[in-house]
Amino acid sequence: MVDCAVYAGGARRAGLVHYTEAAGVARRRGTYVWLGLHEPDLVTMRSIAEVFGLHELLVEQSVEGGHRPALETIGDVTRIVLRTARYVEHEELTATSEVVDTGDVTLLIGSWFVISVRHGAAGALWAVRQDLEKRPAVLKLGPWAVAYAIGGRMVDDYLQVAGAVERDLERLEEETFVPKRSPEIAHFYQLKREMVEFKRAVLPLQEPLGRLLDQPDVPVGLRPYFVDVQGRLARAVDRVAGFDDLLNSILQARLAQVSMDQNNDMRMIAAWAAIAAVPTVIAGIYGMNFSHMPGLDSHLGYPIVIGAIVVICGGLYWRLKRSGWL
Repeated sequence: MVDCAVYAGGARRAGLVHYTEAAGVARRRGTYVWLGLHEPDLVTMRSIAEVFGLHELLVEQSVEGGHRPALETIGDVTRIVLRTARYVEHEELTATSEVVDTGDVTLLIGSWFVISVRHGAAGALWAVRQDLEKRPAVLKLGPWAVAYAIGGRMVDDYLQVAGAVERDLERLEEETFVPKRSPEIAHFYQLKREMVEFKRAVLPLQEPLGRLLDQPDVPVGLRPYFVDVQGRLARAVDRVAGFDDLLNSILQARLAQVSMDQNNDMRMIAAWAAIAAVPTVIAGIYGMNFSHMPGLDSHLGYPIVIGAIVVICGGLYWRLKRSGWL
């Protein structure tokens, strides 16, 4: 258990209480309990289920992590799954860099309680609780106020991560066009994998969040707040959806650079092979030991042949250098 508190009239009752005690108090009208958990085991969740009257399916789903964003109602309890996201700081992008760390938060919302179950390091909720406790007008609207606060914080985290990933993409783009500093292709694919993981957290949330306003249990006073969260999520989705096009364009530019570098290397190898062929051919011909060959009877034959090799090689070098092959 991370935290458990009873809320009445927009304020938290003093002290950290056990969930069994909190449940007994929170059944009163105008009072509810918020129980926060981090990666609970099955035994703990079954004990909590007995106190709060949770269905066995909710217990199993809460213990398991890695769920997609979802909204469903089982009995009189609404289950909401949100994906968490956290940007992982790194000095430079490598083929093994972790850029985005994701997890999930499951909310179990009843008429007098809300249970938050978090998996993973991302999306710590203590700050959400502190901020919400400073807003009594929202806090007194009941358990769904907690759902709004957590959902809003998750979406804000998406926007922060999106901004950080955009900076990574801009830096990658700059390095791509810097000679001798261009990143390896593996770096691009690593970032692409991290972006796919981030997209799986953000994009699927649109559908359940859109259906949230149709829930009859959501107080009228909270609906404008959820609409605001939807608007922020739409901005996050737009930014994340544009990552693929930007990364693909940078990757295509890098692949074009690699292809051009390979062509330049092949041309340089071919140019030096052509220059090396001149002395090889001439030396090979004169090394055949024929009795009658031009220059064999002259004491100037050797320097003439050497001079011819130098002139021909020099001419080839000048020509190839001028044409950009060297």
